[in-house]
Amino acid sequence: MRRSLILYLPEWARDWLEVIVPVVQIALILLAAWLLLHLLGRLLTRAGRHYQIPLELQMPIHGLMRWTIFAATLLLVLERLGVSATVLWTGFTGFATVGAVAFFAAWSVLSNLFCAFLIFTVGPFRLGDTIELLDTADKPGAKGRVVDINLLYTTLQDAEAGHAGTLLQIPNTLVFQRVLRRWAPEDAPAPACAPQESAPDTPSVP
Repeated sequence: MRRSLILYLPEWARDWLEVIVPVVQIALILLAAWLLLHLLGRLLTRAGRHYQIPLELQMPIHGLMRWTIFAATLLLVLERLGVSATVLWTGFTGFATVGAVAFFAAWSVLSNLFCAFLIFTVGPFRLGDTIELLDTADKPGAKGRVVDINLLYTTLQDAEAGHAGTLLQIPNTLVFQRVLRRWAPEDAPAPACAPQESAPDTPSVP
């Protein structure tokens, strides 16, 4: 049947048929993916309003749905371009393996970056605050005034006696693993003073 339809096409169209058909198929795949993404997005939004799903839970669902549709669309487009499914699966598994190894190797760095993002957005403390990280609510820990917050560390100016001017660099992940005690700048406790050595008794001169 396909050959009979080709006979009705003009000569110039027959020469471009191998190009036109994949282009039309790719256009239809992209259109179907866009429509599916738009339809599912509206359905998820309505379901979230109807069932009162929190926005913090809706966003990951939208992201997962979007990336799933993008990945399926990319695979279909590559297949239409002549890339075999075996090559695609081999490349995908290799990329996933390398990505997993790199992810676990850089897990500590990535967790510190994510915790830095939480510190900047949630704001458990700010520059100038005095904080203390405790293993438990009763056991003392690192304490000092927050002087810097970067993507990996939170820097404290040590408030312990005998350590004046000492800086403590605490990984950002540790902030969310310990009990945090916080004082605003106006409520910060006075820094502890180092105990002074008593002067030796001098004999009295008669």
